[in-house]
Amino acid sequence: MVVPIHGIRLALYVAAGLAVGAAAAIALFPAARERILSPLKVTTVGQALVGGPFALTDHTGKRVTDTDYRGTFMLVMFGFTFCPDVCPSELQLISAALDKLGPKGDRIVPLFISIDPERDTPDQLAQYVKSFHPRLIGLTGTPEEVAAAAKAYRVYFKKVTDAKSTAGYTMDHLALIYLMGPDGAYRTHFTPGISVEALAERLAKLL
Repeated sequence: MVVPIHGIRLALYVAAGLAVGAAAAIALFPAARERILSPLKVTTVGQALVGGPFALTDHTGKRVTDTDYRGTFMLVMFGFTFCPDVCPSELQLISAALDKLGPKGDRIVPLFISIDPERDTPDQLAQYVKSFHPRLIGLTGTPEEVAAAAKAYRVYFKKVTDAKSTAGYTMDHLALIYLMGPDGAYRTHFTPGISVEALAERLAKLL
């Protein structure tokens, strides 16, 4: 079948118009340019990048690192001793869950890392942790050491002005509880509001 010349010309005009339109879209609209020209993005699933090396001082004044707790599970929480509500309630939760686990809970070392090194000295932490669980360890350090530990655990914290505090400030911070494995690797985390029963049950399954 012979295609008329005017038909060929029309097809060429349409093709050229489409090409010009596509080029204009690529030039004028960044989203279109990215979608057309960018290579295929592949989403991979792997271990969460939470946790890592830290060097701090415990509530007895002893220098410790994360490697001192290898071979045991670590239940890690960041907070500060002058916290009015969240920290004490979460530490009570951890203490009750560990007691509920019984001997199985002995495989877990609970760590409370202060994000307020200005006030939370080892002596201050020693007085604080004894109000909760006998195996609870309080950790502090220099501002740089504390910041490094918080960064490793992806923990947000910030010093904010508080006229009600005698120190003139309080600490805003993320209140998650992290479970780290005997190898130091992240296993899971727990959010505020979880019940003692639910926490103990989930820990028992992960130990």
